[in-house]
Amino acid sequence: MKKRFSIPLIVVVFLAAFIGGTQVNHLVSGDNIYEQLSKFKDVLSLTEKYYVEDVDTKNLTEHAITGFLNELDPHSVYIKPQQMQRVTEDFQGRFEGIGVEFSIVNDTITVVQPIGGGPSASLGIMSNDKIVKIDGKSSVGFSTEQVMKGLKGPKGTKVSVSIVRAGVKELLEFEIVRDVIPLYSVDVSTMLNDKVGYVNVTRFAETTHREMVAALQKLKLQGMKQLVLDLRSNPGGYLDQAVKMSDLFLEADANGNPRKVVYTVSRKSEFNEEYFAYTNNNEFEKMPLIILLSNGSASASEIVSGAMQDWDRGLIVGETSFGKGLVQKQFPLSDGSALRLTISRYYTPSGRLIQRSYENKDKYQEEAFTREEQEGENLEHKESVADTARPKFKTSKGRVILGGGGITPDFIVKPGNITKYSVQLNRRNMFYEFITGYLTRTGDQLKNTYKSDLVSFNKNFVIDSTLMNEFLAFTKEKKVEFIADDYKKDKEYIEARLKAYIARNFWNNEGWYSVLLGIDSQVKKAITLFPEAEKFARLN
Repeated sequence: MKKRFSIPLIVVVFLAAFIGGTQVNHLVSGDNIYEQLSKFKDVLSLTEKYYVEDVDTKNLTEHAITGFLNELDPHSVYIKPQQMQRVTEDFQGRFEGIGVEFSIVNDTITVVQPIGGGPSASLGIMSNDKIVKIDGKSSVGFSTEQVMKGLKGPKGTKVSVSIVRAGVKELLEFEIVRDVIPLYSVDVSTMLNDKVGYVNVTRFAETTHREMVAALQKLKLQGMKQLVLDLRSNPGGYLDQAVKMSDLFLEADANGNPRKVVYTVSRKSEFNEEYFAYTNNNEFEKMPLIILLSNGSASASEIVSGAMQDWDRGLIVGETSFGKGLVQKQFPLSDGSALRLTISRYYTPSGRLIQRSYENKDKYQEEAFTREEQEGENLEHKESVADTARPKFKTSKGRVILGGGGITPDFIVKPGNITKYSVQLNRRNMFYEFITGYLTRTGDQLKNTYKSDLVSFNKNFVIDSTLMNEFLAFTKEKKVEFIADDYKKDKEYIEARLKAYIARNFWNNEGWYSVLLGIDSQVKKAITLFPEAEKFARLN
Protein backbone atom coordinates (compact mmCIF):
# COMPACT_ATOMS: atom_id res chain seq x y z
CA MET A 1 0.00 0.00 0.00
CA LYS A 2 1.35 3.41 -0.92
CA LYS A 3 2.02 5.89 1.84
CA ARG A 4 0.81 9.42 2.16
CA PHE A 5 2.16 12.11 4.39
CA SER A 6 0.90 12.85 7.94
CA ILE A 7 1.74 11.90 11.88
CA PRO A 8 2.66 9.48 15.02
CA LEU A 9 0.97 6.14 15.67
CA ILE A 10 -1.12 6.71 18.80
CA VAL A 11 -4.39 4.94 18.11
CA VAL A 12 -3.83 2.54 15.24
CA VAL A 13 -4.43 -0.42 17.57
CA PHE A 14 -7.48 1.26 19.06
CA LEU A 15 -8.96 1.90 15.62
CA ALA A 16 -8.25 -1.59 14.36
CA ALA A 17 -10.01 -3.10 17.35
CA PHE A 18 -12.78 -0.50 17.33
CA ILE A 19 -13.67 -0.92 13.68
CA GLY A 20 -12.56 -4.43 12.84
CA GLY A 21 -12.81 -6.23 16.14
CA THR A 22 -9.20 -7.41 15.95
CA GLN A 23 -7.94 -8.65 19.30
CA VAL A 24 -4.83 -6.59 19.82
CA ASN A 25 -5.03 -5.62 23.46
CA HIS A 26 -1.66 -7.22 24.10
CA LEU A 27 -0.11 -4.49 21.95
CA VAL A 28 -1.54 -1.66 24.02
CA SER A 29 0.43 -0.68 27.07
CA GLY A 30 -1.19 0.93 30.10
CA ASP A 31 -4.75 0.98 28.74
CA ASN A 32 -7.48 -1.61 28.80
CA ILE A 33 -8.87 -1.13 25.34
CA TYR A 34 -11.86 -3.35 25.99
CA GLU A 35 -13.04 -1.18 28.88
CA GLN A 36 -13.04 1.82 26.57
CA LEU A 37 -14.83 -0.09 23.82
CA SER A 38 -17.42 -1.27 26.33
CA LYS A 39 -17.98 2.31 27.49
CA PHE A 40 -18.47 3.50 23.90
CA LYS A 41 -20.84 0.61 23.18
CA ASP A 42 -22.91 1.46 26.28
CA VAL A 43 -23.16 5.14 25.33
CA LEU A 44 -24.16 4.34 21.76
CA SER A 45 -26.69 1.73 22.87
CA LEU A 46 -28.30 3.99 25.49
CA THR A 47 -28.48 6.86 23.02
CA GLU A 48 -30.11 4.70 20.36
CA LYS A 49 -32.58 3.31 22.91
CA TYR A 50 -33.59 6.35 24.94
CA TYR A 51 -32.78 9.55 23.03
CA VAL A 52 -35.76 11.84 22.46
CA GLU A 53 -35.53 11.46 18.66
CA ASP A 54 -34.52 8.68 16.32
CA VAL A 55 -30.77 8.55 15.88
CA ASP A 56 -28.51 7.37 13.05
CA THR A 57 -25.98 5.19 14.87
CA LYS A 58 -23.74 4.94 11.81
CA ASN A 59 -23.54 8.72 11.61
CA LEU A 60 -22.85 8.98 15.34
CA THR A 61 -20.06 6.42 15.05
CA GLU A 62 -18.45 8.30 12.20
CA HIS A 63 -18.61 11.54 14.20
CA ALA A 64 -17.07 9.76 17.18
CA ILE A 65 -14.18 8.57 15.03
CA THR A 66 -13.67 12.06 13.61
CA GLY A 67 -13.84 13.49 17.14
CA PHE A 68 -11.05 11.45 18.60
CA LEU A 69 -8.88 11.86 15.49
CA ASN A 70 -9.18 15.61 16.07
CA GLU A 71 -7.34 15.03 19.35
CA LEU A 72 -4.31 13.76 17.42
CA ASP A 73 -2.55 15.64 14.62
CA PRO A 74 -4.01 17.77 11.80
CA HIS A 75 -3.47 15.10 9.15
CA SER A 76 -4.94 11.91 10.59
CA VAL A 77 -8.39 11.61 8.99
CA TYR A 78 -11.34 9.28 8.49
CA ILE A 79 -12.46 8.87 4.87
CA LYS A 80 -16.09 7.94 4.32
CA PRO A 81 -16.97 5.25 1.75
CA GLN A 82 -18.31 7.80 -0.70
CA GLN A 83 -15.08 9.80 -0.53
CA MET A 84 -12.89 6.84 -1.46
CA GLN A 85 -13.98 7.04 -5.10
CA ARG A 86 -12.94 10.67 -5.20
CA VAL A 87 -9.59 9.90 -3.58
CA THR A 88 -8.89 7.41 -6.37
CA GLU A 89 -10.14 9.79 -9.05
CA ASP A 90 -7.85 12.53 -7.79
CA PHE A 91 -4.81 10.54 -8.86
CA GLN A 92 -6.14 8.78 -11.94
CA GLY A 93 -8.12 9.75 -15.02
CA ARG A 94 -10.00 12.99 -15.62
CA PHE A 95 -13.30 14.66 -14.85
CA GLU A 96 -15.28 17.81 -15.59
CA GLY A 97 -15.71 20.35 -12.85
CA ILE A 98 -14.08 23.34 -11.17
CA GLY A 99 -10.73 21.60 -10.62
CA VAL A 100 -10.18 21.27 -6.89
CA GLU A 101 -9.41 18.45 -4.52
CA PHE A 102 -11.45 18.89 -1.37
CA SER A 103 -12.07 17.40 2.02
CA ILE A 104 -14.97 18.01 4.39
CA VAL A 105 -13.47 19.26 7.65
CA ASN A 106 -15.79 20.09 10.55
CA ASP A 107 -18.76 20.14 8.14
CA THR A 108 -17.02 22.65 5.88
CA ILE A 109 -15.71 22.04 2.35
CA THR A 110 -11.97 22.63 2.49
CA VAL A 111 -9.82 22.92 -0.62
CA VAL A 112 -6.97 20.43 -0.40
CA GLN A 113 -5.48 21.91 -3.54
CA PRO A 114 -6.60 23.57 -6.76
CA ILE A 115 -5.63 21.34 -9.67
CA GLY A 116 -2.89 22.96 -11.72
CA GLY A 117 -4.16 24.41 -14.98
CA GLY A 118 -7.80 24.06 -13.91
CA PRO A 119 -10.31 26.91 -13.66
CA SER A 120 -10.06 27.25 -9.87
CA ALA A 121 -6.27 27.52 -9.94
CA SER A 122 -6.49 30.11 -12.70
CA LEU A 123 -8.80 32.28 -10.58
CA GLY A 124 -6.53 32.17 -7.53
CA ILE A 125 -8.43 29.72 -5.34
CA MET A 126 -5.92 28.34 -2.84
CA SER A 127 -5.26 25.31 -0.69
CA ASN A 128 -7.11 25.48 2.64
CA ASP A 129 -9.80 27.84 1.33
CA LYS A 130 -13.17 27.04 2.90
CA ILE A 131 -16.13 26.90 0.49
CA VAL A 132 -19.13 28.04 2.54
CA LYS A 133 -21.63 28.77 -0.25
CA ILE A 134 -22.35 27.25 -3.67
CA ASP A 135 -24.50 29.32 -6.03
CA GLY A 136 -25.49 31.58 -3.14
CA LYS A 137 -26.70 28.81 -0.83
CA SER A 138 -24.90 27.60 2.27
CA SER A 139 -22.78 24.51 1.70
CA VAL A 140 -21.89 24.03 5.36
CA GLY A 141 -22.86 20.52 6.38
CA PHE A 142 -22.89 19.22 2.80
CA SER A 143 -22.21 15.55 2.23
CA THR A 144 -19.62 14.49 -0.33
CA GLU A 145 -22.41 13.70 -2.77
CA GLN A 146 -23.87 17.20 -2.37
CA VAL A 147 -20.47 18.79 -2.92
CA MET A 148 -19.84 16.76 -6.05
CA LYS A 149 -23.29 17.59 -7.36
CA GLY A 150 -22.72 21.28 -6.73
CA LEU A 151 -19.18 21.62 -8.06
CA LYS A 152 -18.93 19.05 -10.83
CA GLY A 153 -20.70 19.63 -14.11
CA PRO A 154 -20.29 19.84 -17.88
CA LYS A 155 -17.53 21.91 -19.40
CA GLY A 156 -18.59 25.50 -20.01
CA THR A 157 -21.23 25.67 -17.28
CA LYS A 158 -20.81 28.16 -14.44
CA VAL A 159 -20.93 27.93 -10.67
CA SER A 160 -20.35 30.62 -8.04
CA VAL A 161 -18.67 29.89 -4.73
CA SER A 162 -18.16 31.93 -1.56
CA ILE A 163 -14.89 31.29 0.24
CA VAL A 164 -13.51 31.95 3.71
CA ARG A 165 -9.72 32.32 3.64
CA ALA A 166 -7.39 32.38 6.62
CA GLY A 167 -6.19 35.90 7.34
CA VAL A 168 -8.84 37.54 5.13
CA LYS A 169 -11.80 39.10 6.93
CA GLU A 170 -14.29 39.41 4.08
CA LEU A 171 -16.01 36.60 2.21
CA LEU A 172 -14.36 35.98 -1.17
CA GLU A 173 -16.69 35.53 -4.15
CA PHE A 174 -15.66 33.58 -7.27
CA GLU A 175 -17.53 32.71 -10.45
CA ILE A 176 -16.01 29.60 -12.02
CA VAL A 177 -16.50 28.19 -15.51
CA ARG A 178 -16.24 24.40 -15.32
CA ASP A 179 -13.79 22.63 -17.60
CA VAL A 180 -12.29 19.21 -18.35
CA ILE A 181 -9.74 18.47 -15.65
CA PRO A 182 -6.94 16.08 -16.69
CA LEU A 183 -5.10 14.91 -13.61
CA TYR A 184 -1.49 15.16 -14.69
CA SER A 185 1.42 15.66 -12.33
CA VAL A 186 3.61 17.64 -14.71
CA ASP A 187 1.52 20.68 -15.51
CA VAL A 188 3.94 22.04 -18.08
CA SER A 189 7.49 21.58 -19.36
CA THR A 190 8.94 24.35 -21.50
CA MET A 191 12.12 26.28 -22.28
CA LEU A 192 12.53 29.64 -20.56
CA ASN A 193 15.37 30.60 -22.91
CA ASP A 194 17.81 28.77 -25.17
CA LYS A 195 19.32 26.72 -22.33
CA VAL A 196 17.08 26.92 -19.22
CA GLY A 197 14.34 24.34 -19.00
CA TYR A 198 11.31 24.66 -16.72
CA VAL A 199 9.15 21.87 -15.29
CA ASN A 200 6.13 22.51 -13.06
CA VAL A 201 5.04 19.52 -10.94
CA THR A 202 1.70 19.98 -9.18
CA ARG A 203 1.47 16.70 -7.23
CA PHE A 204 3.21 13.39 -6.62
CA ALA A 205 0.83 10.82 -8.07
CA GLU A 206 1.26 7.37 -9.57
CA THR A 207 2.61 8.65 -12.88
CA THR A 208 4.80 11.52 -11.64
CA HIS A 209 8.19 9.89 -12.22
CA ARG A 210 7.21 8.72 -15.71
CA GLU A 211 5.88 12.16 -16.61
CA MET A 212 8.99 13.82 -15.18
CA VAL A 213 11.40 11.66 -17.20
CA ALA A 214 9.43 12.35 -20.38
CA ALA A 215 9.47 16.09 -19.68
CA LEU A 216 13.23 16.15 -19.03
CA GLN A 217 14.00 14.17 -22.15
CA LYS A 218 11.81 16.47 -24.24
CA LEU A 219 13.56 19.56 -22.89
CA LYS A 220 17.00 18.04 -23.37
CA LEU A 221 16.20 17.61 -27.07
CA GLN A 222 15.30 21.31 -27.12
CA GLY A 223 18.72 22.26 -25.77
CA MET A 224 18.19 22.30 -21.97
CA LYS A 225 21.46 22.72 -20.04
CA GLN A 226 19.96 24.01 -16.76
CA LEU A 227 16.68 23.22 -14.99
CA VAL A 228 14.16 25.15 -12.91
CA LEU A 229 11.96 22.64 -11.07
CA ASP A 230 8.81 24.37 -9.83
CA LEU A 231 7.29 22.72 -6.75
CA ARG A 232 5.40 25.80 -5.58
CA SER A 233 2.01 24.94 -4.05
CA ASN A 234 2.67 21.23 -4.63
CA PRO A 235 0.98 19.56 -1.62
CA GLY A 236 2.82 16.24 -1.97
CA GLY A 237 1.55 12.74 -2.59
CA TYR A 238 3.23 9.37 -2.93
CA LEU A 239 6.55 8.81 -1.19
CA ASP A 240 7.98 6.45 -3.80
CA GLN A 241 7.52 9.13 -6.47
CA ALA A 242 9.42 11.69 -4.36
CA VAL A 243 12.29 9.23 -3.93
CA LYS A 244 12.36 8.42 -7.66
CA MET A 245 12.39 12.12 -8.55
CA SER A 246 15.29 12.71 -6.15
CA ASP A 247 17.08 9.76 -7.73
CA LEU A 248 17.05 11.58 -11.07
CA PHE A 249 19.35 14.27 -9.66
CA LEU A 250 21.48 12.56 -6.97
CA GLU A 251 24.58 10.64 -7.95
CA ALA A 252 26.47 8.20 -5.72
CA ASP A 253 28.95 9.64 -3.24
CA ALA A 254 32.74 9.58 -3.71
CA ASN A 255 32.87 5.99 -2.47
CA GLY A 256 30.12 4.83 -4.80
CA ASN A 257 27.52 4.61 -2.02
CA PRO A 258 23.90 5.61 -2.64
CA ARG A 259 22.79 8.88 -1.07
CA LYS A 260 20.01 8.94 1.51
CA VAL A 261 16.89 10.83 0.38
CA VAL A 262 14.75 10.67 3.53
CA TYR A 263 14.15 8.54 6.58
CA THR A 264 11.26 7.98 8.98
CA VAL A 265 11.10 7.61 12.76
CA SER A 266 8.07 6.08 14.47
CA ARG A 267 6.97 5.02 17.93
CA LYS A 268 7.00 1.48 16.57
CA SER A 269 10.34 0.40 15.15
CA GLU A 270 8.79 -1.60 12.29
CA PHE A 271 7.72 1.68 10.71
CA ASN A 272 11.25 3.15 10.75
CA GLU A 273 12.53 3.24 7.18
CA GLU A 274 15.31 4.74 5.08
CA TYR A 275 15.13 5.61 1.39
CA PHE A 276 18.09 6.03 -0.96
CA ALA A 277 18.90 7.24 -4.46
CA TYR A 278 20.58 4.32 -6.23
CA THR A 279 20.77 5.30 -9.90
CA ASN A 280 24.29 5.99 -11.20
CA ASN A 281 25.37 7.84 -14.33
CA ASN A 282 21.96 9.43 -14.85
CA GLU A 283 22.11 12.11 -17.55
CA PHE A 284 20.55 14.71 -15.20
CA GLU A 285 22.71 14.06 -12.10
CA LYS A 286 25.08 16.95 -12.78
CA MET A 287 22.70 19.36 -14.48
CA PRO A 288 22.56 22.73 -12.63
CA LEU A 289 19.30 22.70 -10.67
CA ILE A 290 17.12 25.30 -8.98
CA ILE A 291 13.95 24.34 -7.11
CA LEU A 292 11.14 26.81 -6.47
CA LEU A 293 9.15 26.49 -3.24
CA SER A 294 6.20 28.35 -1.74
CA ASN A 295 4.47 28.25 1.63
CA GLY A 296 2.01 25.81 0.04
CA SER A 297 4.72 23.27 -0.90
CA ALA A 298 4.36 20.28 1.42
CA SER A 299 5.43 16.71 2.23
CA ALA A 300 6.78 15.07 -0.97
CA SER A 301 7.86 18.49 -2.26
CA GLU A 302 9.76 19.03 0.97
CA ILE A 303 11.38 15.60 0.76
CA VAL A 304 12.77 16.35 -2.71
CA SER A 305 13.90 19.90 -1.92
CA GLY A 306 15.26 18.90 1.51
CA ALA A 307 17.39 16.15 -0.02
CA MET A 308 18.72 18.47 -2.74
CA GLN A 309 19.60 21.12 -0.14
CA ASP A 310 21.19 18.71 2.34
CA TRP A 311 23.43 17.25 -0.38
CA ASP A 312 24.24 20.73 -1.80
CA ARG A 313 22.86 19.44 -5.09
CA GLY A 314 21.02 22.59 -6.14
CA LEU A 315 19.62 25.90 -4.94
CA ILE A 316 16.24 26.37 -3.27
CA VAL A 317 14.48 29.65 -4.15
CA GLY A 318 11.19 31.15 -2.96
CA GLU A 319 9.47 30.90 0.43
CA THR A 320 9.83 28.51 3.36
CA SER A 321 7.66 25.49 2.65
CA PHE A 322 4.57 24.46 4.61
CA GLY A 323 6.25 22.02 7.02
CA LYS A 324 4.23 18.81 6.63
CA GLY A 325 6.47 15.87 7.45
CA LEU A 326 4.12 13.30 8.89
CA VAL A 327 3.75 9.83 7.41
CA GLN A 328 0.23 8.49 6.96
CA LYS A 329 -0.75 4.93 6.31
CA GLN A 330 -4.17 4.19 4.88
CA PHE A 331 -6.12 1.37 6.53
CA PRO A 332 -9.16 0.12 4.58
CA LEU A 333 -12.22 -0.57 6.76
CA SER A 334 -14.94 -3.13 6.30
CA ASP A 335 -17.65 -0.79 4.96
CA GLY A 336 -15.49 0.72 2.20
CA SER A 337 -14.30 3.63 4.31
CA ALA A 338 -10.69 4.14 5.35
CA LEU A 339 -8.55 5.44 8.16
CA ARG A 340 -5.59 7.54 7.10
CA LEU A 341 -3.47 7.56 10.25
CA THR A 342 -0.14 9.16 11.05
CA ILE A 343 2.42 6.51 11.90
CA SER A 344 5.81 8.29 11.79
CA ARG A 345 7.73 11.45 10.98
CA TYR A 346 9.95 12.35 8.03
CA TYR A 347 13.52 13.59 8.39
CA THR A 348 15.87 14.93 5.73
CA PRO A 349 19.32 13.30 5.30
CA SER A 350 20.94 15.84 7.65
CA GLY A 351 18.42 15.01 10.39
CA ARG A 352 15.99 17.91 9.98
CA LEU A 353 12.41 17.17 11.00
CA ILE A 354 10.22 18.43 8.16
CA GLN A 355 7.07 18.71 10.28
CA ARG A 356 6.20 22.10 11.70
CA SER A 357 4.74 22.40 15.20
CA TYR A 358 0.97 21.88 15.38
CA GLU A 359 0.59 22.69 19.06
CA ASN A 360 -1.85 25.49 18.21
CA LYS A 361 -4.19 23.61 15.86
CA ASP A 362 -6.52 26.56 15.40
CA LYS A 363 -3.68 28.56 13.84
CA TYR A 364 -1.87 25.62 12.18
CA GLN A 365 -2.93 26.36 8.60
CA GLU A 366 -2.84 30.11 8.91
CA GLU A 367 0.67 30.22 10.38
CA ALA A 368 2.23 28.77 7.23
CA PHE A 369 0.69 31.47 5.02
CA THR A 370 1.25 34.49 7.29
CA ARG A 371 4.85 34.02 8.44
CA GLU A 372 7.19 36.96 7.95
CA GLU A 373 10.38 36.36 5.94
CA GLN A 374 13.02 38.78 4.80
CA GLU A 375 14.04 38.58 1.16
CA GLY A 376 17.64 37.96 0.22
CA GLU A 377 20.51 35.49 0.04
CA ASN A 378 20.38 32.84 2.70
CA LEU A 379 23.14 30.50 1.56
CA GLU A 380 24.67 30.26 5.01
CA HIS A 381 21.24 30.49 6.66
CA LYS A 382 22.41 33.17 9.07
CA GLU A 383 20.00 33.47 11.93
CA SER A 384 17.91 36.52 12.65
CA VAL A 385 16.72 37.31 16.18
CA ALA A 386 13.47 35.49 15.45
CA ASP A 387 15.39 32.36 14.43
CA THR A 388 17.55 31.98 17.53
CA ALA A 389 15.55 29.02 18.83
CA ARG A 390 15.63 27.09 15.57
CA PRO A 391 17.89 24.03 15.51
CA LYS A 392 20.93 24.16 13.22
CA PHE A 393 22.16 21.45 10.85
CA LYS A 394 24.85 21.19 8.20
CA THR A 395 24.77 20.22 4.55
CA SER A 396 27.19 17.71 3.02
CA LYS A 397 29.62 20.58 2.30
CA GLY A 398 29.30 22.11 5.76
CA ARG A 399 26.82 24.92 5.15
CA VAL A 400 24.61 25.79 8.11
CA ILE A 401 20.90 25.22 7.48
CA LEU A 402 17.97 25.70 9.84
CA GLY A 403 15.48 23.14 11.08
CA GLY A 404 12.27 23.70 12.99
CA GLY A 405 9.85 22.73 10.25
CA GLY A 406 9.66 23.22 6.50
CA ILE A 407 12.52 23.84 4.07
CA THR A 408 13.97 27.35 4.26
CA PRO A 409 15.25 28.51 0.83
CA ASP A 410 18.84 29.44 0.02
CA PHE A 411 17.44 32.58 -1.58
CA ILE A 412 14.20 33.93 -0.13
CA VAL A 413 12.18 35.62 -2.87
CA LYS A 414 8.59 36.61 -2.25
CA PRO A 415 5.93 36.36 -4.95
CA GLY A 416 4.69 39.63 -6.33
CA ASN A 417 1.49 40.99 -4.81
CA ILE A 418 -1.40 42.31 -6.85
CA THR A 419 -3.73 45.12 -5.86
CA LYS A 420 -7.34 44.98 -4.74
CA TYR A 421 -8.47 45.91 -8.25
CA SER A 422 -6.74 42.94 -9.88
CA VAL A 423 -7.98 40.64 -7.14
CA GLN A 424 -11.53 41.66 -7.99
CA LEU A 425 -10.91 41.08 -11.70
CA ASN A 426 -9.77 37.55 -10.88
CA ARG A 427 -12.58 36.75 -8.48
CA ARG A 428 -15.22 37.97 -10.90
CA ASN A 429 -13.61 35.96 -13.73
CA MET A 430 -13.33 39.07 -15.87
CA PHE A 431 -10.25 37.96 -17.82
CA TYR A 432 -11.78 34.68 -18.93
CA GLU A 433 -15.16 36.18 -19.82
CA PHE A 434 -13.66 39.01 -21.85
CA ILE A 435 -11.19 36.85 -23.77
CA THR A 436 -13.92 34.31 -24.53
CA GLY A 437 -15.86 37.05 -26.31
CA TYR A 438 -12.73 38.46 -27.91
CA LEU A 439 -11.75 35.07 -29.36
CA THR A 440 -15.26 34.57 -30.70
CA ARG A 441 -14.65 37.64 -32.84
CA THR A 442 -10.96 37.29 -33.67
CA GLY A 443 -9.96 33.69 -32.95
CA ASP A 444 -9.80 32.61 -36.58
CA GLN A 445 -7.71 35.63 -37.52
CA LEU A 446 -5.23 34.96 -34.69
CA LYS A 447 -5.03 31.30 -35.63
CA ASN A 448 -4.22 32.19 -39.22
CA THR A 449 -1.62 34.75 -38.14
CA TYR A 450 0.34 32.62 -35.68
CA LYS A 451 -0.55 29.11 -36.85
CA SER A 452 1.03 26.89 -34.18
CA ASP A 453 3.97 29.24 -33.49
CA LEU A 454 3.87 30.07 -29.78
CA VAL A 455 7.29 31.74 -29.90
CA SER A 456 6.07 34.16 -32.56
CA PHE A 457 2.91 34.87 -30.58
CA ASN A 458 4.86 35.66 -27.41
CA LYS A 459 7.23 37.90 -29.30
CA ASN A 460 4.81 39.79 -31.51
CA PHE A 461 1.35 39.83 -29.96
CA VAL A 462 0.72 42.72 -27.57
CA ILE A 463 -2.26 43.89 -25.59
CA ASP A 464 -2.50 47.33 -27.20
CA SER A 465 -4.40 50.34 -25.86
CA THR A 466 -7.44 49.57 -28.02
CA LEU A 467 -7.81 46.07 -26.63
CA MET A 468 -7.12 47.25 -23.08
CA ASN A 469 -9.78 49.96 -23.34
CA GLU A 470 -12.25 47.36 -24.57
CA PHE A 471 -11.42 45.24 -21.53
CA LEU A 472 -11.84 48.15 -19.11
CA ALA A 473 -15.19 49.05 -20.70
CA PHE A 474 -16.25 45.42 -20.35
CA THR A 475 -15.38 45.35 -16.64
CA LYS A 476 -17.25 48.61 -16.12
CA GLU A 477 -20.37 47.07 -17.67
CA LYS A 478 -19.94 44.20 -15.21
CA LYS A 479 -19.84 46.75 -12.38
CA VAL A 480 -16.26 46.13 -11.29
CA GLU A 481 -15.06 49.29 -9.59
CA PHE A 482 -12.12 50.87 -11.47
CA ILE A 483 -9.24 51.95 -9.19
CA ALA A 484 -6.83 54.11 -11.18
CA ASP A 485 -3.80 53.80 -8.88
CA ASP A 486 -4.20 50.02 -8.66
CA TYR A 487 -4.50 49.80 -12.43
CA LYS A 488 -1.22 51.69 -12.89
CA LYS A 489 0.59 49.38 -10.49
CA ASP A 490 -0.82 46.22 -12.06
CA LYS A 491 -0.89 47.18 -15.74
CA GLU A 492 1.85 44.68 -16.65
CA TYR A 493 0.06 41.94 -14.73
CA ILE A 494 -3.32 42.70 -16.34
CA GLU A 495 -1.79 42.71 -19.83
CA ALA A 496 -0.02 39.41 -19.16
CA ARG A 497 -3.17 37.83 -17.77
CA LEU A 498 -5.18 38.76 -20.85
CA LYS A 499 -2.44 37.51 -23.16
CA ALA A 500 -2.10 34.28 -21.16
CA TYR A 501 -5.79 33.49 -21.56
CA ILE A 502 -5.46 33.93 -25.30
CA ALA A 503 -2.33 31.76 -25.40
CA ARG A 504 -3.99 29.03 -23.36
CA ASN A 505 -6.83 28.85 -25.85
CA PHE A 506 -4.40 27.80 -28.59
CA TRP A 507 -1.49 26.18 -26.75
CA ASN A 508 -3.07 24.99 -23.47
CA ASN A 509 -0.84 25.07 -20.38
CA GLU A 510 2.34 25.69 -22.36
CA GLY A 511 0.82 28.87 -23.73
CA TRP A 512 -0.48 29.93 -20.34
CA TYR A 513 2.83 29.45 -18.55
CA SER A 514 5.00 30.85 -21.33
CA VAL A 515 3.31 34.22 -20.88
CA LEU A 516 2.94 34.38 -17.11
CA LEU A 517 6.43 33.08 -16.32
CA GLY A 518 7.77 36.16 -18.08
CA ILE A 519 6.48 38.37 -15.24
CA ASP A 520 7.08 35.84 -12.43
CA SER A 521 9.51 37.50 -10.00
CA GLN A 522 10.64 34.21 -8.45
CA VAL A 523 11.35 32.60 -11.82
CA LYS A 524 13.17 35.69 -13.06
CA LYS A 525 15.37 35.70 -9.96
CA ALA A 526 16.01 31.95 -10.25
CA ILE A 527 17.39 32.31 -13.77
CA THR A 528 20.02 34.79 -12.52
CA LEU A 529 21.22 32.33 -9.87
CA PHE A 530 22.47 29.58 -12.17
CA PRO A 531 26.12 30.57 -11.70
CA GLU A 532 25.66 29.60 -8.04
CA ALA A 533 23.75 26.47 -9.00
CA GLU A 534 26.58 25.47 -11.36
CA LYS A 535 29.06 25.73 -8.49
CA PHE A 536 26.87 23.35 -6.51
CA ALA A 537 26.68 20.93 -9.43
CA ARG A 538 30.48 20.86 -9.79
CA LEU A 539 30.90 20.17 -6.08
CA ASN A 540 28.94 16.93 -6.24
